[in-house]
Amino acid sequence: MNDSKDILAVGSIAFDTIETPKGRREKILGGSSTYFSVSSSLYTNVSLIGIVGKDFKRENWDIFKKYNINVDSVEKSDGLTFSWGGKYNHDFSKRDTLFTELGVFEKFKPNIVNSYNQPILYLGNIQPDLQFDVISKVKKPHLIAADSMNLWIDLFPEKVKELIKKVDIFLLNDEEAIQLSGHNNLNKIVSEFLSYGPKIVIIKMGSKGSVIGFENEIIRVSCVPNVEVVDPTGAGDSFAGGVLGYIAQYGLKNPVKAVMHGTAVASFTVSAFGLENLYNTQLNIVDEKIKEIKIL
Repeated sequence: MNDSKDILAVGSIAFDTIETPKGRREKILGGSSTYFSVSSSLYTNVSLIGIVGKDFKRENWDIFKKYNINVDSVEKSDGLTFSWGGKYNHDFSKRDTLFTELGVFEKFKPNIVNSYNQPILYLGNIQPDLQFDVISKVKKPHLIAADSMNLWIDLFPEKVKELIKKVDIFLLNDEEAIQLSGHNNLNKIVSEFLSYGPKIVIIKMGSKGSVIGFENEIIRVSCVPNVEVVDPTGAGDSFAGGVLGYIAQYGLKNPVKAVMHGTAVASFTVSAFGLENLYNTQLNIVDEKIKEIKIL
């Protein structure tokens, strides 16, 4: 990892209660930056900025410790950790949110120290004003990547478009892309978002794979075939972790290979609850999965 760039990730740390056709888990460690940082730590050193409550226990901290994720800038606050509950239908095509309790995350203000050495900055799907604030405070990032979510696109569409202009890599899922652009041709949406200035735009399509745009190319990449889905929670964040982890090691010279790495890492996430299958994932196993992915 000596030659790779470090990653600085900002986003949510949460407890998830998840029900799927394959079973149920209560209060397991989740959140966008948790999935992202565990996935990207397969490739490089990761520092995390977030907030947790007094109910965040040693066993939760130990998960970050296992992956050598730097949590010095994770704030410990007096309230309760952000928690979320979701239930997936019989074929995973629909997810209902059962509850959202923001807890300490409601007042989250990222604490940026200046000791980060030109990191790759990843902005999880926190609200746009916080993303802008982090961009303004991190000195000379190597590159900036950002995600968003349907809530912010609904409330602040112009701010999300402004965000695209400030980043090198922009990721979002197909529903969010259609919502933000107002039309449903994904190739045209990628071209439109690229015209705002980022080097790479990636649209995640779940089981249908992804679309990646860069320079004058738009390419579709398949998902890993024949994966038994157990819990899709965190798949998009794990995907982003694999993409940026690969870029941290090898730079931007092969964005399609980066997307294939993200796809492979996400396939481990969805095949078990929470982080269960990521715990023992190693890069040689990721490389084996990549052989099954097709460029369409």
